[in-house]
Amino acid sequence: MRLVLGSGSPTRRRMLQDAGLVFQVMPPDVDEDAVKADWTDTPAALARELAWMKAAEVSARVPDALVIAADQVLELEGWIFSKPGNRQKAARHLNRLSGRTHDLHTAMALAHRGSVIFEHQSTPRLTMFDLTEAEIASYIAAAPPDAWQTVGGYQVEGPGIRLFRTIEGGWHDILGLPLLVLQDWLRKREAA
Repeated sequence: MRLVLGSGSPTRRRMLQDAGLVFQVMPPDVDEDAVKADWTDTPAALARELAWMKAAEVSARVPDALVIAADQVLELEGWIFSKPGNRQKAARHLNRLSGRTHDLHTAMALAHRGSVIFEHQSTPRLTMFDLTEAEIASYIAAAPPDAWQTVGGYQVEGPGIRLFRTIEGGWHDILGLPLLVLQDWLRKREAA
């Protein structure tokens, strides 16, 4: 079956490429900000809802394909972070996260013929060092522009790793796509 990544994330694209999967990229047409604005349930449920919406929306456009979609919601003490979009907002995010532990709710949904047929959720926990203004400025100067498109304003797969004291959870889940779970599901489906 044809695979489609329902995401515009360069990190998710790299993960699938590095795993040797053959796939197409088709970003979803989902207004995340509108969903977040009206959200009253838990942050984990928000990540699940966004992954489901993305998978179903892309799958409706390519019903013959298996669509892989994912989303992450960063939660700090009940506060939900959005993608900063620029250096200044990323610095504010890092200031707020400094010295604290946050949850990174990660959800993946697989869809076929417009319906979700598999889902997975996890919640890695990340604890940052107490960061000085100089350390934050140094990271902001070294980070690639892709970092401003992540919910925390950081990327652990690059210079952002030096911001963290501890990380609990699957590495790929932290990057935004539970790749081991996906590969396991694909292998079982192939064997069936």
